[in-house]
Amino acid sequence: METQAGFLITQIKQIGGRVFDKILQRENISEFNGAQGKILYVLWQHDHISIIELSRQTGLANTTLTSMLDRMEAAGLLRRLPDPQDRRKNLIVLTEKAARLKDGYDKVSLEMHEVYFKDFDEEEILAFEGYLRRVLDNVKEELQR
Repeated sequence: METQAGFLITQIKQIGGRVFDKILQRENISEFNGAQGKILYVLWQHDHISIIELSRQTGLANTTLTSMLDRMEAAGLLRRLPDPQDRRKNLIVLTEKAARLKDGYDKVSLEMHEVYFKDFDEEEILAFEGYLRRVLDNVKEELQR
């Protein structure tokens, strides 16, 4: 059986990212882009986390994440603080500037949700997200091998 799920997921990610950036522009949010929004989203949920944990939660490679964090730190969105438990590690901490951006991000996220799930009913959304979680679990498991 030939399927296109991986191709479709990639297209959704790429085109969805462009739509997200378009909505950010329309809302006059210029402090971060869509890719940085993914990092901010995780940090708004769990501040003061290690780069390793941030990488795990965002799915971004450490090398990619490090350069993005450098740009975000220069933009005043986050700081790196020494981990009091292990001085060799840093924790990623949001600034007040980043905290003030959460409402705008939430508005854009809600609009993206409406774009993604136009003409879906609640049952379809829940089923789809369940299937996506299973696929995600499968690829995470494979990565650990």
